[in-house]
Amino acid sequence: MIRKFALLATTAALMVACGGATEENMEAKAKAAADSAKAAMEKIEADAKAAQAKMDSAANAVVDTAAAKMEGAVDAVKEAAGH
Repeated sequence: MIRKFALLATTAALMVACGGATEENMEAKAKAAADSAKAAMEKIEADAKAAQAKMDSAANAVVDTAAAKMEGAVDAVKEAAGH
């Protein structure tokens, strides 16, 4: 009977010891997951800002091209009207 109790006590002590480590591991994994999610959000935000900058640059290029073509058209109309 004493052996059974000793085995039971040893098993219980082992379960308690492993349970604490598992909880710590779970906390570490949760923290790692949160850090990973934060890093992913920061990357997505940086990518979105870069995409916005590219879109702004492209829009400015379109406006500049349109303005140059309008100037060319106005000059052509003035030249045609003057001759």
